[in-house]
Amino acid sequence: MKKNKLSFLGLFIVVFLLSACTKAPINSTPLDGKIKVTTTIGMIKDIVDHVGGNHVKTIGLMKTGVDPHLYKASQGDIKKLEDADMIFYNGLHLEGKMVDIFEKLAKKKATVPVSKNIPESDLRSWDDGTEGHDPHIWFNVKHWISATATVRDELIKFDPKNKENYVKNANDYIEKLKELDQYTTEKIASIPKESRVLVTAHDAFGYFGDAYDIKVLGLQGISTASEYGAKDVSQLRDFLVDNKIKAVFVESSVPKKAINAVVEGARKKGHEVKIGGELYSDAMGKEGTDEGTYIGMVKHNVDTIVNALN
Repeated sequence: MKKNKLSFLGLFIVVFLLSACTKAPINSTPLDGKIKVTTTIGMIKDIVDHVGGNHVKTIGLMKTGVDPHLYKASQGDIKKLEDADMIFYNGLHLEGKMVDIFEKLAKKKATVPVSKNIPESDLRSWDDGTEGHDPHIWFNVKHWISATATVRDELIKFDPKNKENYVKNANDYIEKLKELDQYTTEKIASIPKESRVLVTAHDAFGYFGDAYDIKVLGLQGISTASEYGAKDVSQLRDFLVDNKIKAVFVESSVPKKAINAVVEGARKKGHEVKIGGELYSDAMGKEGTDEGTYIGMVKHNVDTIVNALN
């Protein structure tokens, strides 16, 4: 009997040690059946929610009105990233202060920039001529279709048994994005060519301008981390006056002080410029509203621009 007890104890120890030394593979579905996904900006969370459906539990780090260019990860954010099974971020240095974190996490879990499959030839260069590309890819809806396909493929790679669901969800969402692309093209085309000028606080709308044939000017550069000065204000003011531009736009995630200075400067020169409305650039609207979705955000922007410039 004593020998049997010892044999059982030895077997128990071996099983325990084997289980302790065995790690779950990186690409494996959690026991509760939901993949824990952490994203950065709300637009990416929106893709994951649509494509992942009931198979994912998504956490977004950056909320309404948050500027991703200046965002610094808190200790709570680090924990959300560490606890995630998968991470999706924009890339192209949009989340510039978090690059090192993503590079480290990529060594041990699926950490994916959704911009990775957009051809480099389709990316805009930084406005100051430095190395790198404009990260505001979501303003060309076709680029966001590419981002959706990337999320789909990465979810399938991680969780192949639910491939059929991910493909169906992605196809449904991509159809809606194609409709959005067509809507945007037609609405912007309704603005007279001479009035088709979009002036904003920072140069977030370059892809939008290229895709939908509207001239875009920003007081600040592509990143809000760049500084603007009196010369930038006066140059933009003079452009508004000389070209009789009647409306400029503020952004939900950028302070309004700078663009208000341009408007006031034009007024002092005898040219009245109105604030045409608030646009969503680097962050979506409040959760639970139409503007709190990617499609709703883009439609809001398009309708606001068209109503002001027409």
